Amino acid sequence: MHPLATRTTTALLAALHDVRDPAWEAFDDRYRPILYGFARSWHLPEADAMDVAQESLTQFARDYREGKYQREKGRLSSWLISIARNRIVDTQRSMKRRGLLSNETAMIDVATEDHLTREWTLSRERAILDQAMALLRSNSRTSDATMQAWELVAVKGVPASEAARQTGLSVDEVYVAKNRVTKRLRTIVEDLTAAWDDEP
Repeated sequence: MHPLATRTTTALLAALHDVRDPAWEAFDDRYRPILYGFARSWHLPEADAMDVAQESLTQFARDYREGKYQREKGRLSSWLISIARNRIVDTQRSMKRRGLLSNETAMIDVATEDHLTREWTLSRERAILDQAMALLRSNSRTSDATMQAWELVAVKGVPASEAARQTGLSVDEVYVAKNRVTKRLRTIVEDLTAAWDDEP
């Protein structure tokens, strides 16, 4: 997790004017998973989705350095969606020519703006949750048994009695762990969302 992970998007963009600033790495850490998830939502294989994310970030960096992104003309997410959409269209067309894409597969070039935005939002929410989980694990003073109990009950849906047996905690301690860790995770998600929502 990059130390600038909770920096607001506006502050992150302002720091990108210096090509040596660590904000570039933080920008990549924030948007690569979203771009990857967005590409995967259009049924691209993992390797192609990774390529789309890389090419989209490269295009963004090039355009940003050339001053092509202007905040007053639209949101950053709209610009990134447009870049990624073009990369996905190219990839889907190439896959179709090679017979690697069925006719039933959703094609991004016929998607509505609402559909694109919805897929982007879902990908963004998954990325925020993943980063929140990473922060929770790395910054937590919670015992391993408590974290394991929470993961068993809250994430995997294991009954509290079974989680207690596996972790050596009492059933009551498992419920307390679930509530405390869930509350901390919710706070981290809210903080990340607030930082990421500060989008120009």
